[in-house]
Amino acid sequence: MSLDPSTLQIIACPSCKGKLVYAEQKEELVCRGERLAYLIEEGIPVLITDSARTLDAKELEQLPS
Repeated sequence: MSLDPSTLQIIACPSCKGKLVYAEQKEELVCRGERLAYLIEEGIPVLITDSARTLDAKELEQLPS
């Protein structure tokens, strides 16, 4: 399922308020600053910091810019 590009313009990381990057392959929204990945369930971003997973450096390098 694809995420509407206009959605990315209006949402931000709940932790740092930074920009989120859409990682289409894993269906996640990623905050590079906090190194967190937020799931997208049934087309709805789950922006709960306690539910996000922490990314390692290698995963961050593989993300689109």
